Amino acid sequence: MDGTVRSPHAPQGRALRRVGWALLWLVVAWFCGEFLLIAYGKYRHLGSEAYALFAERHGWLWTHLAGGAITLLLGPVQFLSPWWRSRPRLHRWIGRTFLIGMLVACTGATGLIATSPAPFGIRLAFASTALAWLTCALLGLRAILRGHVTLHRRAMTCCYLVTLAPVTFRLMIRIPGLMTLAAPPTMIATLLWVSWVLPLVVYLVGRRVVALPALRRTGVLADTRPAA
Repeated sequence: MDGTVRSPHAPQGRALRRVGWALLWLVVAWFCGEFLLIAYGKYRHLGSEAYALFAERHGWLWTHLAGGAITLLLGPVQFLSPWWRSRPRLHRWIGRTFLIGMLVACTGATGLIATSPAPFGIRLAFASTALAWLTCALLGLRAILRGHVTLHRRAMTCCYLVTLAPVTFRLMIRIPGLMTLAAPPTMIATLLWVSWVLPLVVYLVGRRVVALPALRRTGVLADTRPAA
């Protein structure tokens, strides 16, 4: 026998984490599905008022929507850890398809931003979202090519949080009274920024806070203050 003492709470803790992640995955999948049905559905009728707003820009619109739908749908699948660990080849191919979809969506977004009559603040917010999206994906790709799986997972988690920015934005504008805090162009631009910056901050800070006890136990955060 070795001297290792196993906590009886460890299996229970792992089970609770799995349940928590499963519930989170279902919530994300639900909101993504709702977003696709509502937000994308309004462009279903070619004579609709929403579709008319993109007159002479329909090509850019559908390019953006098609690529965005691919990333929204494939993203949750990539976070099923037990699933992709047993199917790494399929995980890689889905990841490549995700990146292709993202590039297609960003191409459409670039065309829409360049031809948009919206105020500069709104166009800047959209462009910043696309840049953050591409940056996170590039960091994730570079990490996995170098064999850094943990860094890859962190970067791609950030990437998917930015992918969810339109979903988050739509949820925020539903908050009663929020859009009355300032002029519509100002609130739209502000919420576009918040829709991806806030989730990234919460995730990165949250990871750090959760990791602090383990870091202290391993001595990584040992007191380095100079002796008096």
